[in-house]
Amino acid sequence: MKRYRWWGILTALLLLVAMMQPVAAQSYYFQVPEQTVNFYIDADGTATVEYVFTFTNEPSGADMEFVDIGMPQDSQWSVNNATADLNGTAITKIAISDYIQNGVMIDLRPNAIKPGQTGKVGFRITGVKDVLFKADQQINGEDYASFNFQPNTFESGTVAGKTKMTVTLFLPPGLKQDEPRYYTPQSWPGTSDPNETGFDSTGGVYYRWYSADASTLDTYIFGGSFPSRLITDASAIRSKEQFNQAPVVSVSSDTMDNLLGIGCCVGFGALFIAIFYASIRGNQKRKLQYMPPKIALEGNGIKRGLTAVEAAILMEQPLDKVMTMILFSVLKKGAAEVVTKDPLKLRLSEPQPEDLRTYEVDFLKAMQLESNSEKRKAMQDVIVGLVKSVQTNMKGFSSKETVVYYKDIMKKAWEQVESAETPEVKVQKFDETMGWTMLDDQFNDRTQKTFGSGPIFVPAWWWRWEPSVHPTSFGGTSVATSGGSVSAPSVSSGHGGGTTISLPTLPGGSFAASVVGGIQSFSAGVVGDITGFTGGITSKTNPIPVSTGGTYRSTGGSGGHCACACACACAGCACACAGGGR
Repeated sequence: MKRYRWWGILTALLLLVAMMQPVAAQSYYFQVPEQTVNFYIDADGTATVEYVFTFTNEPSGADMEFVDIGMPQDSQWSVNNATADLNGTAITKIAISDYIQNGVMIDLRPNAIKPGQTGKVGFRITGVKDVLFKADQQINGEDYASFNFQPNTFESGTVAGKTKMTVTLFLPPGLKQDEPRYYTPQSWPGTSDPNETGFDSTGGVYYRWYSADASTLDTYIFGGSFPSRLITDASAIRSKEQFNQAPVVSVSSDTMDNLLGIGCCVGFGALFIAIFYASIRGNQKRKLQYMPPKIALEGNGIKRGLTAVEAAILMEQPLDKVMTMILFSVLKKGAAEVVTKDPLKLRLSEPQPEDLRTYEVDFLKAMQLESNSEKRKAMQDVIVGLVKSVQTNMKGFSSKETVVYYKDIMKKAWEQVESAETPEVKVQKFDETMGWTMLDDQFNDRTQKTFGSGPIFVPAWWWRWEPSVHPTSFGGTSVATSGGSVSAPSVSSGHGGGTTISLPTLPGGSFAASVVGGIQSFSAGVVGDITGFTGGITSKTNPIPVSTGGTYRSTGGSGGHCACACACACAGCACACAGGGR
């Protein structure tokens, strides 16, 4: 009996220990609803790293007394250059972390974040050395320096929920527009290209990404490169040879060496394939991004006075839609009429209206070309000119505020159309605001829903779009007469001896289909493959900086020379190790 009793006591003790360990490991349990990360490359070649964390301590968590932040891998830094605060109050105890390697410990006591409370912790450290590396090859005959940066992560099991994360890379001042490069972020849940770019107050270029679906448990790697001449201390840029001198853990067993070698190569091969396919998808997406990054000091305020077509360019609307907007605009102005839709051919009016815009004149010239290839090339030139014109008009104004402004115009335009009480007024409002309603991503569906039932009176210029409706002259007035299923206009005597001309009617569904079909017709007849068409424009308005390999990547590109000797092994690496979580 004694033996069974002792076994029972021992089993109970083992179970108690097993139950207690997970509780201790998960004593910290919090959310990070927001995190801001700034990584600066200073002119002397050192880096400044800034974090702002918003911590919400879960009710089941322990008091948050410490925060550990990982520093860039293989970097040299001094804890004396670090500052921190909690809710705006300076933190006096900052030390080298005894919890993580190569990290800083922030002591929040005596103002620990209690369970159920929220606190904002700021951290800044300057003079971080050995973060820059020399690119393998030159760009335009000039040496480049490169870097990678991984924002701090927290220990698995300590963090719940998603994080609204903003990451900004600040490059040193003195850059010209076509010189800086940024790397496509690795594993980032947001966009590949920066959400914002521009010049900061010192004249340095910045790249900013943000995502509401980020996690402080996941590893994200950002990076960039720039001409080495911007760094005042040339010794701050490590060479490839210096990078390769990083210590490598070796194993004496030949078998283990072979296995590690095979594993490394297999891993690199898998990474290469993944990058290859990601690059294909990224390049396809990028071809449609014809507006260049805003490498200019973006001003404040709204740029009013843009046409609907110019607003569509600013919003980077699909170009088959933009070209159709121009087509309808010249038809409404009486500059041309459609002769055939398939293939799309126009007959120009003589004389031409005086209120045509430059891009409308160029559009009509392009449409007169016989060769499809010449017409397509000329249409691309029209858009290139439009993009450059919009860039010029937007100087000193906020593109973000301006886009919101024109989206509001689009919204109000639809409200006018949809709130009209009669078919006549509905079409009239649609005709007046047609360019603005076309800015809507749901234009096709919304048009069909709005006009899908009952007859409507077509706009006065409709005969210029529908070849089946032919113009005739009645009393000096150009009107539409019947063709196909369109009803002929009726003429009656008005009061006072005048003449009233009723416009032809058309089933609403047919009218909507004809309007919506204009985009498809234009795309099939002139634009062709929209990705290839837009890509020819992007190559001029938002080109990928030319690179021939090496440790840098240009906008939207991929690659970089990697080795298997380091956890963050791309030359140009300045990755932060995992930190925090206690």
